[in-house]
Amino acid sequence: MSTALAPSALTVQPWSASPVPAFPWRDPHTVSRTDLAVYIGELERACVENPASPALWTCLGMAYAVNYDVMKSIDALERATEIDPTHFWARLKYGELHYRLRALDCAEDETSKAVELAENAIQLSMARKQLREIRALNPPVRRRTAPSVTGQAVFLSGLMVFAYLAVAWG
Repeated sequence: MSTALAPSALTVQPWSASPVPAFPWRDPHTVSRTDLAVYIGELERACVENPASPALWTCLGMAYAVNYDVMKSIDALERATEIDPTHFWARLKYGELHYRLRALDCAEDETSKAVELAENAIQLSMARKQLREIRALNPPVRRRTAPSVTGQAVFLSGLMVFAYLAVAWG
């Protein structure tokens, strides 16, 4: 008999609950309102102690979002992207917040930046999936597009013709 097939002497221990409390951004339904307030307070203190940490600001923004405090969430996530414009998670979560608020043009812009900042396959997959969901709700017809130079020239030409006719027919 091969040793590879021999039963292990180690016994499997039964699963027990982790002593580490659930974090609100993992599963918001397992955290009470009072615990969430405590987490937010701890994150606020951590952000005051480490104001240059985009990861802390991102976590704070996510905690505010779980607490349905949209304006504070936007402020914290904006702060994270200002501190480090190349921080993948700050960009992705800022885009996700806009997506959930249905500010689809801003969500698409931020998520596109996150796709460019992805450092591994998991991040790239998450960002692409979010971008695909945003684009499904925001078809090209509805997207904000920059006015083209040709379109501006046509508009100005039409405006000049209209002005000429108005003066000529007086």
